[in-house]
Amino acid sequence: MSAPAGVVTIDGPGGAGKGTIARALAERLGWHLLDSGAIYRLLALASLRADVGSSDIDRLVALAEALDIRFPTEGGDAGEVVLDGEVVSDAIRAEACGERASVLAAVPAVRQALLDRQREFRQPPGLVADGRDMGTVVFPDAPVKIFLTASAGERARRRHKQLMEQGVAANLADLLQELRARDERDTQRSVAPLRPAEDAVTIDTTELSVEAVVNAVMERVEARL
Repeated sequence: MSAPAGVVTIDGPGGAGKGTIARALAERLGWHLLDSGAIYRLLALASLRADVGSSDIDRLVALAEALDIRFPTEGGDAGEVVLDGEVVSDAIRAEACGERASVLAAVPAVRQALLDRQREFRQPPGLVADGRDMGTVVFPDAPVKIFLTASAGERARRRHKQLMEQGVAANLADLLQELRARDERDTQRSVAPLRPAEDAVTIDTTELSVEAVVNAVMERVEARL
């Protein structure tokens, strides 16, 4: 039996730069890319559209199992995220989807329903997986595990800048409050709480450029793979 494809996991709280670093790393390596947060956002969008409440576990699990989703297949290509044949790349980035996704991610049955779907992305030549429990739960055998972090203020500032560039009005103080609430949910949930894997390398991105972070991760990849 051939060895499983290599995996680099990129975990950390919202706004730490996971998505940006994961895309850049996947492009440099020529590997596939998994944005696990998008999967939860897709379920959040589907549940909002179907008027399924966050406490309706049975219907949420059924939705999770039936999601018709398509992600880009080429490493590093952000591309279009498709749900039920509709491009929803922008829709799933709305704050309402983010908030609902954070709530759904704390539901054990929902996490279990999405676990196998995430693992299906592990295909040759390799996978860069971005999320909050990639190294601790989804790919615990990954040879390279990275945990990105940054100050709450910097993460809120990045999100504010992103929204303003998209033409979306946002209040920095409100974003900071929402980010801290999401951090608390993610770190205190009973299933797969947000934390670094024991063998993960932690990188504080607060004052680092994207290039500097990618180079640091590449050094780890080249040493382990």
